[in-house]
Amino acid sequence: MEKTVQDIIIRPIITEASMDALADRKYTFKVAKTANKIEIKKAVEQLFKDVKVEKVNTMNVRGRKKRMGRNEGYTTAWKKAIVTITPDSKTIEFFDGMI
Repeated sequence: MEKTVQDIIIRPIITEASMDALADRKYTFKVAKTANKIEIKKAVEQLFKDVKVEKVNTMNVRGRKKRMGRNEGYTTAWKKAIVTITPDSKTIEFFDGMI
């Protein structure tokens, strides 16, 4: 079964740290746990036209311990990808209005 672009890239991550990284042409996304760097690179280049990916850094984010009253459990673990685009490629329009 072939994964679609929407299966690989789940959503962008918008935090203070990720917004500061936009100046260095680094974009942060929540991605599928099974996605590898090559799949993430192809997905970003397909999803956003005129964007060339230079580098992809991935990390697994562990679930945090949370409590609701006396019950406790963990939030779901997920995977984060920081995508660096080449200096000559266009910026990703989605993030432009957020700076």
